[in-house]
Amino acid sequence: MSASLTSPPTEATTSLVEDLTPRQIVAELDRHVIGQKAAKRAVAIAMRNRWRRQQLEPEIAEEILPKNILMIGPTGVGKTEIARRLAKLTRAPFLKIEASKFTEVGYVGRDVESMIRDLMEISIALVRAERREQVQEAARVAARERLLDLLLPVPQRSERAGAGGGEDQPAQNSGGSLFETREKLAARLEAGALDHRTVQIQVEERSQPAFEMITPQGIEEIGFNLRDLMPGMFQKQQQREVKVPEALEILQHQEAEKLIDRQQVADEARHRVEQTGILFLDEIDKVCGRDGQQGPDVSREGVQRDLLPIVEGSTVSTKHGPVRTDHILFIGAGAFHVAKPSDMIPELQGRFPIRVELRALTEDDFVRILTEPRSALTRQYRQLLETEGVQLSFTDEAIREIARLAVTVNAQTENIGARRLATLLERLLEEVSFEAPSMQGVDVEVDTAYVRRTLADIVEDRDLSRYVL
Repeated sequence: MSASLTSPPTEATTSLVEDLTPRQIVAELDRHVIGQKAAKRAVAIAMRNRWRRQQLEPEIAEEILPKNILMIGPTGVGKTEIARRLAKLTRAPFLKIEASKFTEVGYVGRDVESMIRDLMEISIALVRAERREQVQEAARVAARERLLDLLLPVPQRSERAGAGGGEDQPAQNSGGSLFETREKLAARLEAGALDHRTVQIQVEERSQPAFEMITPQGIEEIGFNLRDLMPGMFQKQQQREVKVPEALEILQHQEAEKLIDRQQVADEARHRVEQTGILFLDEIDKVCGRDGQQGPDVSREGVQRDLLPIVEGSTVSTKHGPVRTDHILFIGAGAFHVAKPSDMIPELQGRFPIRVELRALTEDDFVRILTEPRSALTRQYRQLLETEGVQLSFTDEAIREIARLAVTVNAQTENIGARRLATLLERLLEEVSFEAPSMQGVDVEVDTAYVRRTLADIVEDRDLSRYVL
């Protein structure tokens, strides 16, 4: 077990980039996102290039920088989902952040370096979860022994000697009977026969002081942990009386934390951020200034210039150590309805050499979205209602009608892409969801007539649909 915890960061990270070809990556993304082949191909090539770079000599690999991607398309067409699924597929640290957040406070907003610190925290949590999984068996054994100690405290030598009237021999006899009792107690614990009992355990309070300071970039949380600087001052133990199953879970968590080397976690997390991190900059078009305009555009151009060193490669200080951004993959995304990619400052444009356009979704796309993905909305509602004993089904014509209405509402109001389907289905199944507890054993079939009866009037009334849908 110790060998796996002390493996160098490079070896651990190499196993994170799956040995998948671009075609296989696209196939995996197709299981969750409908259409948008150009965007999927672009991110698949970016991931494969990461794998290729890791096969090279370090001197050459250091010089090969990722080709950042700019996704252009309306909201709700899959930009974020493609990036999120890609990160999950490769187990890479992933952060989505709106570029417009950097303009919310005064003329500058948040410190742009905070997104790297946030990405580092995500990576820390990811690595810690993996380490905890690795030591679960050892932690469970140690927690079980601690719980047995609480259920059957071992008597002190003086107590055993006094009770037996001798020095060594009575203690040995007592120890033998105690061992037999402990084994029996352990067997009962494994069988769940002690689940009704309660024990008192010590739990460390998780609360810790947080300070804020006002900087030129706005209000930012100070990036250090006082509990690490002054151990003991803020670590308070409290007694809790809990049932045996909960006690075992708490003790197992405590033992797992003891087996995890925090410095190794920080080193591995930092290496993953630097080599496999993905940062999704949404709404990047909203920080694009236009020539000949004043006021807020000054702020927008300032944000772009602040983003530039992060995207092109710099070192950001975090409480876990300095993080280099040279090989982080940045994916920018925006609708670009008003601004254009050419409105970005030239230096930033050059840092997003790959441009992919995501098309608006059609009626056929909506039909596929409702039926093909593993997490399709129709399957989600079907499984949710099955918990109440209600069997829900959709006819093919009903699904086609829902898709048609989604296109209609998107055309009449704001085009929010596939998110419109969630609004329509929630409205469509509102009555069934409300009455489901009293409909156990009922089969509900949603057909075209049901859809039109429930939604058609709302869709046709444009003023009402703006509020309801």
